[in-house]
Amino acid sequence: MPQLALTDLPPGPLLGLDPGAKTIGVAVSSSDRAIVTPVETIRRGKFTADAARIFTLYDEFTCCGLVIGLPVNMDGSAGPRVQSARALGTNLLRLRDIPLAYQDERLSTHEAEERLIALGIKRDDRKAVIDAHAAAVILQSAINAIAAPKA
Repeated sequence: MPQLALTDLPPGPLLGLDPGAKTIGVAVSSSDRAIVTPVETIRRGKFTADAARIFTLYDEFTCCGLVIGLPVNMDGSAGPRVQSARALGTNLLRLRDIPLAYQDERLSTHEAEERLIALGIKRDDRKAVIDAHAAAVILQSAINAIAAPKA
């Protein structure tokens, strides 16, 4: 299945990924997409192990689609990190034919950190959960874009 527009993702729970160089943050939505929950942070290793964990979570939460954050530069241009995120998506699709879309993730980590600070989470504790919370911000942003009225 090729990459889809966010609005073409089927109804039901979505798995969101925040791919970084060392970790992949993971979040999931409820089946009605009303609630987005940070799930875990995967320490990147071999692609096959990372993919296996992603697909295990995808199945565990009975997801119907995957949203991967694209770390677009602030000026809207695509750099090497965007290529890396797209490569992750392409490689996942080679293993399994699932609905997949990308979501601009500019400032998602910053927003996640601000939320965690507001909750009173200490700096050392934030490091362990920031990527999963950034994935939740990305996934919520995608769900908001899907639900936005069409012009």
